[in-house]
Amino acid sequence: MPEPVPTGANTITRTTKFCLTRTPSGLGSGDYMALSDYNANAAGAQQAVPHESDLLHAQNSLIVSLPDEGLGFDATLEHLTTDIAPGFHGSNRCPTYYAYTTGAVTDAALFADWLVSQYDQNVSVHLPSETVATTLEAITLKLLQQLFSIDELEFTGRVFTTGATASNLIGLALGREYVIREAGRRKRVPSAVSVTKSGFLEACVKVGAPGIQIIGTVPHASMYKAASIAGIGRDSFTLLPLSDEQPWRFNVEALEAHLSRGPPAIVLVSAGDVSCGRFATNGEELVRIRALADEYGAWVHVDGAFGLQALILPEKTEYRIIAGGISGILLADSLAGDAHKMLNVPYDCGFFFTRYPDLQEAVFQNPNSPYLATQASSTPSPLNMGIENSRRFRALPVYASLLAYGRDWFSQLLERQILLARRIAEYIDRSPRYELLPDSRIEAVYIVVLFRAQSEALNARLVSEVNATNRLRLTVVEWRGRPAARMAIATWRVEIERDFETVKQILETVVYEVQAS
Repeated sequence: MPEPVPTGANTITRTTKFCLTRTPSGLGSGDYMALSDYNANAAGAQQAVPHESDLLHAQNSLIVSLPDEGLGFDATLEHLTTDIAPGFHGSNRCPTYYAYTTGAVTDAALFADWLVSQYDQNVSVHLPSETVATTLEAITLKLLQQLFSIDELEFTGRVFTTGATASNLIGLALGREYVIREAGRRKRVPSAVSVTKSGFLEACVKVGAPGIQIIGTVPHASMYKAASIAGIGRDSFTLLPLSDEQPWRFNVEALEAHLSRGPPAIVLVSAGDVSCGRFATNGEELVRIRALADEYGAWVHVDGAFGLQALILPEKTEYRIIAGGISGILLADSLAGDAHKMLNVPYDCGFFFTRYPDLQEAVFQNPNSPYLATQASSTPSPLNMGIENSRRFRALPVYASLLAYGRDWFSQLLERQILLARRIAEYIDRSPRYELLPDSRIEAVYIVVLFRAQSEALNARLVSEVNATNRLRLTVVEWRGRPAARMAIATWRVEIERDFETVKQILETVVYEVQAS
């Protein structure tokens, strides 16, 4: 399979130090070329985090006293590029930075993000006679739905967010409103009950509910944060794992008992698990979850921060298990996704889709503010569809990437990421030194590889020793009460043979160095 790369990557060998145009008139073509060179040169970087000396220098170079007179542009540029930038980690530059589910930034997204700052649009109120920004954002959200084959006529509520945490918060806020309203309707409460009007406590009292339960398997930590912000509470979670061996799988058989006992519920489906990358359900199970939610007035939310991208995979036998895991998620009421993971656009950028745009606007509208009003339009003002009123133009890098590379490029990129993850998983599974987790099913591996060392002594030092090479970056997670190493492959800079050899060499070297110590 060809390994497509964004325009400009791996074509420049010289080192380029770019300088931004300082005139207010705009960016010159030379600036764009220099920026492209700079991004392309980053592709060969192997340093995962700064060397200790560079980090120390950057920290010691920070100016902590505000100068009375400015340093000037040239001195500030020199300070940022020479003193500060070497103190940043290499998540965008190092192709084997797998510490988090972190994408890199493509040329198209980088250029677009530069334009975002240059034109500095506050994408809040839809003003089509003044700017094309909100129209472009609305179109980009539909392009995303086309990428994922999400019916834009069904999921008509859409908004860009700061990331999956904000998208999940929106999902819980809408779910909170929906299940309380539905509880009031089913109990024939004389007037419609609304959390947005009465507040959560009073609304619960009106419908005779002690609160809301969130039912899931192994929620991401951000879901607990979102529940706290939404006033539902961290203690509201009921976890229904299928078994100790498969904690990520949803115990659908146990769901009905919890829904029937109450209180009103939001059903949370993880696509997929943050530690092992596996999916919580299959298509048949989500059909059952949807039917139970309809029967008991529950809301179904899918956290698809990185798993939602599996919707773009081609229909191939080798992706059968992944396709099964993502099957049926479009039966949900709301979907959360992360563009800075799966689409390799700059931080921060997430997105949210729902079947209930009227509910979305009811929760997030800005009432009694004439200066925020706009003329009637089929395009809602984004400030009435999400959390922030002041909003960065996050849609532009997404728009640029989708147009520059197209559906096939993103699909092929995901295939390369999966192939690399499975190549690494096969090596680990065959090695007498390591154990592949959660099991040996290579065909179930998505873009996350979870493993541990067979030796307890090595396992205790595994991630720290790997990270000490500064050519590969992993994170420590806990799996069934013991530490494990996790790598997540999300960058567009992936090259299967090169990156596999890097991982293999480091894992083999670590074994021998620890044994010799």
